[in-house]
Amino acid sequence: MKQWREMTVKQLKNELKSRNLSQSGNKDELVKKLENFEIIDAEIFNNGIITKTKSKVQVGYNVVKNTPILSLGVISILLIGTSGGALLYSDEIINFIGGDDEYVLIDFDIEQTISYTQTLVNLGHPEWGGRLSGTIEEKNTADSIKYNFSEMGIPSTLEDFSVPMFVMGNQFELSTCEPGDVGNIVGGFSPCSLADANREITQFTHREDYVIQGYSGYTDIRYANSVEIIDLNRGSDSENWDLASDKIGLVWLMEGEGDIPATESNTILFKRAQENQLVALILVNDNINCDDLVEGDCVPYFKSLDVEAFGSLPENIGLMMVSRSTGEHLSEKVIDGESRVQLIIDVQNQGKETIYVPCGIIEGETEELIIFGAHHDTVYNGQGAVDNTAGAATVQEIARQFSLLLEEKGKPYYSIWFCTWGGEEEGLWGSTEWVNKHKENLEENLRTYINLDMNHVDLERNTGVTIFGNNNKDIKDIKNIVKEFENQFSSLYEKYSINVRYIETPDMPNNSDFAPFMNQISEEKFGNVISCYGSGSSEYHTYLDTMERFNGESLAVSGIIYGSFAYHLTYN
Repeated sequence: MKQWREMTVKQLKNELKSRNLSQSGNKDELVKKLENFEIIDAEIFNNGIITKTKSKVQVGYNVVKNTPILSLGVISILLIGTSGGALLYSDEIINFIGGDDEYVLIDFDIEQTISYTQTLVNLGHPEWGGRLSGTIEEKNTADSIKYNFSEMGIPSTLEDFSVPMFVMGNQFELSTCEPGDVGNIVGGFSPCSLADANREITQFTHREDYVIQGYSGYTDIRYANSVEIIDLNRGSDSENWDLASDKIGLVWLMEGEGDIPATESNTILFKRAQENQLVALILVNDNINCDDLVEGDCVPYFKSLDVEAFGSLPENIGLMMVSRSTGEHLSEKVIDGESRVQLIIDVQNQGKETIYVPCGIIEGETEELIIFGAHHDTVYNGQGAVDNTAGAATVQEIARQFSLLLEEKGKPYYSIWFCTWGGEEEGLWGSTEWVNKHKENLEENLRTYINLDMNHVDLERNTGVTIFGNNNKDIKDIKNIVKEFENQFSSLYEKYSINVRYIETPDMPNNSDFAPFMNQISEEKFGNVISCYGSGSSEYHTYLDTMERFNGESLAVSGIIYGSFAYHLTYN
C-alpha cells in the first residue's frame, strides 16, 4: 500500500485526479479518500472474502453512495477483476454502474449578449474604434465588465499589471510624391517641396491602406530625405538585407510554394531590420483575406511580435503593413519609378503600460476552480466586434446565468470565476501575469479553464464551431452535451456544425489565453483547458471587424455548451 501520508498535498491531488476522485479538502481528508479507494489485494480476494470490499470500495463522483447492496457486489467484482486484484477502473465501468449521465442545458439570452457586445464596442477609440491595451479605452472596458458582474450580484475584483506596451501617437502618414517640372530645373526648388507646383501626391488612408504593427518604433521620413525603398521579396535571411541599411525594406507576406517557405513572423523580420539598421520595414499583405473583403485587394491587418525575443526593441525603426495594392504602388512608383515616399509612424515602444483583469466570482462548496476567460482588449485599428468582444460578452452572459442558478440551486460544488483579460493582442499579457500571480492557488485547485476567443460564426461564411481541449474525459462530456444540444436546439445545431476534438497537450496550440493555464501551472502536470473558435471572420484584425456583420445568434452555441459543461461539473 502506498505511503500516502509521506506525500505532499500536490502529489496527493495528482493521485486523486488519476482516479477521477474529488481533490478538495485538507491533507488528512485527501489521505482518507485514497485509503478508502484502496482495494483488497489478490490474497484476500483469492480467499473468497468479497463481502469485505463493501466497506473498502469507493468509486469516483460518489456513484456508490446510494447503490443497493447487490450492486455493490457487482462493483467489487468489476473493480477487482480476475488479475490478482488489479484495478480495472474506467469511464465505461462508471457508465455501467450509474447509467448514462443526464445533461442539463443552461439558458442563454442572445439579446442580452448582443447588448453586452454593443456596450463594449461603444467604449472604443473615437476615431479608430479599438480598445488597445494600456489605453483609457481598455480601462473603461474592464470597469464596465466589473460593473456588470456587480449588477448580477456576483462579487468581483479588478487587478492591474504593468507590462511592456507600445503607445500610439497622433500623427501617421504614408504617401508618395512624383516630382513636378520645378524639381528638374538646375538650381530650382527641392523636388516635392511646396514650390514644386506640378508634383503628384498619392495619400494613403490609415487603417484601410496601412496598419501600424505591434511594438513598431518611431519613424519620421520626409520627401526631402529621398529615402530609398529596397524590395526584400519574402524577407528570408538569404535576401540582401544589408543593401537596405539606412533605407526602407519592403517584404511581401506570402504563403509557401513548393520548396519556397512562407514569409516568416513579424518578430523574425523586425529582428533582421534591427540587425541591418533599416529605418523602416513595410510588410505587404499578399496572402490573407485577399478578395474576401475588398475585391481585387488584400486588406492590411494588425500583428504583434514577441518582445521577449529582443535584447532591446529598436526604438527608431517603423513597422507597418500595407494592402497589396499599396505595395504594388510603392514598387512601381518608388522602387521602379521616380516618386519619393513620406512615412511617419508616431509610436513609442520603450515603456510599460497598465492592463486590467476583472473577475466575477461565484464561491462554491470547495475551493476547486472552474475559470471562464476571454480577452476584452482589441487591436487598435478596429472595433473588434468579433475579436474578441464576442468572447467577452459570452463570458458575461454565462456569468449572469450562473448568478440566477446560484439563487435557484445554491452554491455549486466548484467555485467559478469569470475573468476577462487585457493585453492578449500584444502577447497574452493579462492571462500570463494573472496566472503567475495566482499560481499557487491554481496549482492546488484548478479543475479546468474554459476559453472563449472569436467564438463567433459569420452567417455567410459559416463553417461552424470548433471546440477542443486536452482532457479526454471533459471532451467526452462535451460530446454528450452536444448531443443534448442537438435534441433541444435542432435549428441551431443544423445551422452551425460543431466539431469537438481531443488534442494531447504537447499538440495543443499556444495562440490564446488558455496557453498560460495549460503550460504555467506546474512542471509536474498540465492544466486542463478547453477552448473554442468560430469561423468565417475574414475581417479579423482589420478596420472591418465591426457590428455590421456581427451575428449574435452564433454565440449561443458555445455559450450553452460551455455553460452546460460547467453546470454538469458543479451541480450534477
